[in-house]
Amino acid sequence: MEVVNGTIEGSIHEGNLSQIVKNGNLNVEESGITKKSHELNGSQVDGSGNFSNFSGKGTVLGEKGEVWGNTHVGNFFENVKNGSFVVQESGIPKNTPQLNGTHIDGDITFSNFSGASDSGSVNSNVGTPTYVEDVGSNGERKKVAVTEGKGGVSVEQFGGIGSNDGKSLTGRGKDFYGDCDIFDGEWVRDDTKPHYPPGSCPIIDRDFDCHLNKRPDDGYIKWRWQPYACDIPSLNATDFLERLRGQKLVFVGDSLNRNMWESLVCILRHSIREKKRVYEISGRHEFKKKGFYAFRFEDYNCSVDFVSSPFLVRQSAFKGKNGPFETLRLDLMEKTTSMYSDADIIIFNTGHWWTHEKTSRGEDYYQEGNHVHARLKVLEAYKRALSTWARWVDKNLDGSRTQIIFRGYSATHFRGGPWNSGGQCHKETEPIFKKAYLKKYPSKMKVLHHVLHNMTTPVIYMNISRLTDYRKDGHPSIYRKEYKTVEEQMAGVHAQDCSHWCLPGVPDTWNELLYASLLKSRKGLWKN
Repeated sequence: MEVVNGTIEGSIHEGNLSQIVKNGNLNVEESGITKKSHELNGSQVDGSGNFSNFSGKGTVLGEKGEVWGNTHVGNFFENVKNGSFVVQESGIPKNTPQLNGTHIDGDITFSNFSGASDSGSVNSNVGTPTYVEDVGSNGERKKVAVTEGKGGVSVEQFGGIGSNDGKSLTGRGKDFYGDCDIFDGEWVRDDTKPHYPPGSCPIIDRDFDCHLNKRPDDGYIKWRWQPYACDIPSLNATDFLERLRGQKLVFVGDSLNRNMWESLVCILRHSIREKKRVYEISGRHEFKKKGFYAFRFEDYNCSVDFVSSPFLVRQSAFKGKNGPFETLRLDLMEKTTSMYSDADIIIFNTGHWWTHEKTSRGEDYYQEGNHVHARLKVLEAYKRALSTWARWVDKNLDGSRTQIIFRGYSATHFRGGPWNSGGQCHKETEPIFKKAYLKKYPSKMKVLHHVLHNMTTPVIYMNISRLTDYRKDGHPSIYRKEYKTVEEQMAGVHAQDCSHWCLPGVPDTWNELLYASLLKSRKGLWKN
């Protein structure tokens, strides 16, 4: 767990689900989110994620007559609630269809649905379920229960994460380059992981190197993300570097983005035979301090950089009657912008520092111009800061030349209290298996949707919130350093890191999804 200015990146603050589709945004374009409102069979999607005008009853069939499971039916409403239908990778076709007996993307027929509930089930008075087998393109089988009652049809899928049959099979085979939502899926066991052996990458900060810090289990590195509707390519490090030849890729944000940056450097470095030809340009080996860091890949004349900017906007000070005090300028970008304004690919993030006591309380802290707000709610402050970021992007970056990506909020897993009050994730060795145990979609990411909607520059949104929420097993917990005595290790139990991620580990998957997102964009050197 990283301590910066006396604070530790802590747990997420999530409010209740409020408004899912701002101004009726369901359709998806290359710009990330469309501005055009759509209707579904004459009815808007309301603030709770329900469809208000579905009628009748019937069955849900795939293209070849197979019954679709809750991946695409039972979870349809749930996916709207978690925000996955207002982003670039949502999987909703660009020509928004009606949902009353018509086909969606040529794959599925919705036959007169009736009603919707928070759980995603569409029937209120169900009958006896019928069990069928769903056979996917890889020959794997999965039981599906189809129940028909007065309210319509409920479809429930059995198996999935942690089960022997591995991948969910409904809808598989959809074109990866088409409308497949690569962020909607599940974790499956994969013994071919990770991309680089534990202990093989010396650039990993000690806080993230769980292998070096003697974590006794290694199951957390044996999982692969599998989208429900398609397969994604495994990250080909040589291909990634070839496409990055002569270019500059920069991560901008907090230590969770540093987590992802170190992961990508390790993945790419592992493919290089002469490791000495990969180096940090200033010779540094520790990257926890704020600043600018750049790894150069000499053979490809490219660099993979990190710029520390935990809020994206500027941390400042205000001269008050009783002396100066710290503020956060919601109306000004950090002074670090010159370090990445010329980049070819930029991955932004901000989120965890907005959960700290000072930002959450919002008293005499948020500044705009010469005015310091006596009190401002954190979500409103976050929205204003992101709006400042969005205006800077629209004014200073050329979307036709620069690939702009925003990585979503990475879930934390503190049990028994927050990071500074006994919160723990120690001895977690498996992911969460039941979706009911997952947190609600982060309210800050709903704010991000609103801001992206009003931008003119295309931004790829990497919606990794839910996929990381499964992974309670992937945090460093007490393995942030090597303990010399049992007493030291026992003391470490009271200061666990359940925010960041072990490397190798979950951030490697983020970079797989980054690779897939860039391929899907088909821009510049990523066209072919």
